[in-house]
Amino acid sequence: MAQTHFGYKTVDETEKASKVAEVFHSVANKYDIMNDLMSGGLHRVWKHFTISKAAVKSGQKVLDIAGGTGDLSLSFAKQVGLERETGGQVWLTDINASMLGFGRNRLLDKGYHLPCAQVDAEQIPFPSNYFDLTTVAFGLRNMTHKDVALKEMLRVIKPGGKVMVLEFSKPVEALKPIYDAYSFKILPWLGEKVAGDADSYRYLAESIRMHPDQETLKTMMESVGFDKVEYHSLTGGIVALHIGYKY
Repeated sequence: MAQTHFGYKTVDETEKASKVAEVFHSVANKYDIMNDLMSGGLHRVWKHFTISKAAVKSGQKVLDIAGGTGDLSLSFAKQVGLERETGGQVWLTDINASMLGFGRNRLLDKGYHLPCAQVDAEQIPFPSNYFDLTTVAFGLRNMTHKDVALKEMLRVIKPGGKVMVLEFSKPVEALKPIYDAYSFKILPWLGEKVAGDADSYRYLAESIRMHPDQETLKTMMESVGFDKVEYHSLTGGIVALHIGYKY
C-alpha cells in the first residue's frame, strides 16, 4: 500500500485524510483565536494581500477550497455581489464538516447566505471551466496528493482564470532558528493552553516543514498544466502566495 507523510510520521495514504480530519475536528471551535495568537494577527495581512491580488469583480464565480471559517469567502462575497443581482457566486467548501459548519454559521451571522459544500479537493464536483478564481489558503499542505488537487483546481477555472495558493513556505535562513523554536516549543504550548490540544498543533508545525518550498511548489503547478505561475514570498518567506494562470 502506498505511503505518505502525516507530519513527520509515515502513514498509509488511505489513513491520512481521516487523521487530518481528526486534527481539524479538534481545533475547529478555537481555530480563529489560535490563528490570531499563532501569527500575531499576521494571517489577516497575508489574506488581505491575497484578496488584493485576486482582484475579484462583480458577477464572477469563485471557489474557496479548504475555506475553513470563511475569511476569504466573506471578502469575495462582498466584491462579487448577490447572485440574484449579478449572477456571481462564491462557494465555501471544506473537506472537514466541523470547519465547514463553523464557517457557514459565521457567514450567516454576518448576513451572507453562501452556497457551502463538503468537498475533497482531489475530486472537485464542479464542471470544467466554471470558475473565474479558485483559492486555497493554508489547506494544500494537508492534502494527500497535492498534484491531483492542483490539477482539479486548474480544471474548474475558465481560460483567463487563476488559482491562488496561500500557504506556509520556506523562510529565509536568518529566520530559521527563531521560527523553529517557535514552531516546536511555543506553538504546541499555545495549542495546549488555548485549544486543549498540543498534538494537533505539533502536527501543524510538522506539516509546514513537509510542504514544498516556493520553487518546488511553482514547479509542481507548472507540471500539472498551468500556463504561468508566479509567487510572492511574505514575511521573510514564512508564507508564500502562488498564483497559477490558465490561458
